[in-house]
Amino acid sequence: MGLISSLKERLNQENVARESEGMEKAEGVTRLFFATDVHGSTACWQKFVNSAEFYSADVLVLGGDTTGKAIFPIIEENGTYQYTRNEQEQTVETDEELEEVKQSAEDAGFYPYVMEQSEYEHLQNAEDADDRHDEIFHGQMKQRIRKWGELAAERLPDDVPVYISPGNDDPFEIDDTWRDIDRVRLVESEVVRIDEEYEMASTGWANVTPWDTAREEEEDELRERLEGVIDEIDDVEHSIFNFHVPPYDSQLDDAPELDENLKPKYGAQTMEPVGSHAVREAIEDYQPPLSLHGHIHESRGKTRIGDTIAINPGSVYSEGSLQGAIIDLEPEVNVVGLVRG
Repeated sequence: MGLISSLKERLNQENVARESEGMEKAEGVTRLFFATDVHGSTACWQKFVNSAEFYSADVLVLGGDTTGKAIFPIIEENGTYQYTRNEQEQTVETDEELEEVKQSAEDAGFYPYVMEQSEYEHLQNAEDADDRHDEIFHGQMKQRIRKWGELAAERLPDDVPVYISPGNDDPFEIDDTWRDIDRVRLVESEVVRIDEEYEMASTGWANVTPWDTAREEEEDELRERLEGVIDEIDDVEHSIFNFHVPPYDSQLDDAPELDENLKPKYGAQTMEPVGSHAVREAIEDYQPPLSLHGHIHESRGKTRIGDTIAINPGSVYSEGSLQGAIIDLEPEVNVVGLVRG
């Protein structure tokens, strides 16, 4: 482990120790740990799984955007391996060095893929390059999910349920892979019981974004989708909304303002609300005690919309650090803290 990695790990440990002070759980309380937007980071998934024991959580909930954003090509040539990271070309020569590079990329959410130069050139230039890219990309996503399922089976206590919903960035091709994992439950458009008091309604769909993602739609369509899942709740006064996109203008949805080229304006120093009007209207109309959100990584925080406590724990997945929220249902909602580790 390099010096910078060692310093980051030490700082993460210090943050965990500091932020977890005073988080003892009272007897008879249901403790929920919520994280989101891990975007393929195995380091974040491992920490998510470990949070059950570390934070004494009874239920784990992973919000949307479980998959990574890019393949990390590594070119094998003449017994060496070449790759580019942070605009720097690098070469490694041994299998041990290669495994370190692959693990580092995986922990940052990439999908390392070793190929020969000829395959790399084909992916750049062939008529079916896009189809081949998608085949590799989706195959790597599914392989990562299956690996995560094995980690969950090894490490999770048997009595801790894990609920996962996809996000707008997650392709539909991964849903069946999640469903095949025995130790977790995919809960898109479902209502599940958290304990004797609380139910949770979930969807990972979002309002329209500039990025043309898999699960996004116009606000009126999203409101109809939200109503469909909310209608399945028995008692909305004891419910949790697990909606990936945050409510509009809630301070949980502030993202860098973009120019016409989809680049941040003014060095990303100006922010604007980009959340969903439909989600905000649903929260205002139904007033669940708790709503859980993600989507906008920069907008970590907690706020109130009427009687509803709304949370976005944010995400720094590319650093291999997991941000989350610890919530105790006493049965009233008590946000014990926002944590990072």
